[in-house]
Amino acid sequence: MTRPIFIAGPCVIESKELLDNVAQEICRINQKFGTNIVFKSSFDKANRTSIHSYRGPGIDKGLQMLADVKDKYGLQILTDIHESWQADAVGKVCDVIQIPAFLCRQTDLLVAAARTGKVVNIKKAQFLSGKDMRYPVEKALDAGAKEVWLTERGNSFGYNNLVVDFRNIPDMKEIVPRVIMDCTHSVQRPGAGDGKTSGDRKYIPAMALAAKAFGATGYFFEVHPNPDEGLSDGPNMLELARLEQLIEQLL
Repeated sequence: MTRPIFIAGPCVIESKELLDNVAQEICRINQKFGTNIVFKSSFDKANRTSIHSYRGPGIDKGLQMLADVKDKYGLQILTDIHESWQADAVGKVCDVIQIPAFLCRQTDLLVAAARTGKVVNIKKAQFLSGKDMRYPVEKALDAGAKEVWLTERGNSFGYNNLVVDFRNIPDMKEIVPRVIMDCTHSVQRPGAGDGKTSGDRKYIPAMALAAKAFGATGYFFEVHPNPDEGLSDGPNMLELARLEQLIEQLL
């Protein structure tokens, strides 16, 4: 049986201290369980609900901070891009380039990510089915991507709400072998927090275990030592102290 992969880290780069705190815990868990958790954080959250929301340090400073984490802790790095021109610089630092769900049909973005030679993780749009994801995968593969992952993150369910149809996981496994469950964005309530995204972090473990039952081969968790103080996606981030127990359950 293929050992699952894990992706974890704070939603957005807030500070060097936060990155160090999370990276140290990820290294400890990796050593304890023999896992290879990929470290994730965003240098720019271009899709925040409000113009006044914190976006991150930007690409230059942010990539330097992620490179420092990679050099210091030996972790693989994942971050997302929102524009094609970002792909080349990100590919010089990161092992996995992530395509945001709402941009997964942007041909130029997929092509630019694929041409870096890095793994491309495409998040399934909130408005698409699992079967629809064969087209973004085709775009990436035709552009030369060596490996493509797909990530489930729920579907729009009316306004300000998401629901997960776990049948999307086996459907996407017919397209690529590596299908990841985004257990934290799936519990979002988009735009439901008076200019911010709300969420229900109490459901994160259940999302992960349900995805395992449907055959997920990877799990994505945004984590933070104090989610309620997080500058982005706090209500649906997992407390860092709970990550070890959840990974142990999934293994």
